[in-house]
Amino acid sequence: MRPLRTVDLHTHMLPERWPDLRERYGCGGWVALEHCAHCRAKMLIDGELFREIESNCWDPARRMIECDAADVDMQVLSTVPVMFSYGQKAEHAHDLAQLLNDHLASVVRAFPDRFVALATVPMQDSARAVRELERSMHELRMPGVQIGTNVNGRDLDDAAFSDFFAAAEALGAAIFVHPWEMFGRREIPRFWMPWLVGMPAESARAICALAFGGVLDRHPRLKICFAHGGGSFPYTLGRIEHGFRARPDLCATHSATPPRDHLTRLFFDSIVHDDEALRFLVRTVGADRIAMGSDYPFPLGENPAGALVRGASWLSDHERARILAGTAIEFLGLHDYSS
Repeated sequence: MRPLRTVDLHTHMLPERWPDLRERYGCGGWVALEHCAHCRAKMLIDGELFREIESNCWDPARRMIECDAADVDMQVLSTVPVMFSYGQKAEHAHDLAQLLNDHLASVVRAFPDRFVALATVPMQDSARAVRELERSMHELRMPGVQIGTNVNGRDLDDAAFSDFFAAAEALGAAIFVHPWEMFGRREIPRFWMPWLVGMPAESARAICALAFGGVLDRHPRLKICFAHGGGSFPYTLGRIEHGFRARPDLCATHSATPPRDHLTRLFFDSIVHDDEALRFLVRTVGADRIAMGSDYPFPLGENPAGALVRGASWLSDHERARILAGTAIEFLGLHDYSS
């Protein structure tokens, strides 16, 4: 195993092709992939365009070329959140999760020194989610799972997810929480605001739910990382902390732990797009809680991956090395790759 200098914790990958899911499950609402040009495809939901993607979303060879150009040694692969399918029947979402996880595992087996993968699980059914998490970790050798910030509008502290978090803690699973089904999709659809404004708020919602709802208290060994630098949470922490102390009757009903006290337990990726925002994040949570993430290969991602961290002259060499690789190695348990 060669030492890893740069690990990109936040990347997304899909199979090049998958079955007609409407036909497979007998209902609509599924994503279809329509290859429309050389190295391009359209993601469609019931015939409507969701997103256009390029071959770097499915082709490991192209990904490795682009990783080499960005000096990225390893990518952590996870599915595109729209594939979570939490709103579908649990047995169908479970079947799709198995298909997606098997695909990611096959990529890792083919290129074990370049990729590691996080599973997806049907969170709308905790028993199935636990079974797929166990299969992914034990059989597919994945270090953990990617989940959404809410499940059909239910926050992550909902009692329905208690068994999942208990199992994840017992397994030592790394949990990467990615915003999806975010605020504002109907209320503020203009100007891409659901992605620009809603997504950061969605991550703050998930962190507050886990903290205020007592999940972090009940499961002290949980390993959780939040995408996009934790969204708006680090930058509104003062307000959140003040609210917790000023209105314990509203905020401290399930946990007596101040939100700031959880920061030593949580991880965050580095994709904040701004040098001063990164500086604030490092000052607030510490470099040892931040892992480089790029959101490759999407437009809101960082290209080249890691440029913000490498260009932050105010970071010490130790802090930079920690963010570029060390934190991800710890979070994922990639001990064989430690220098």
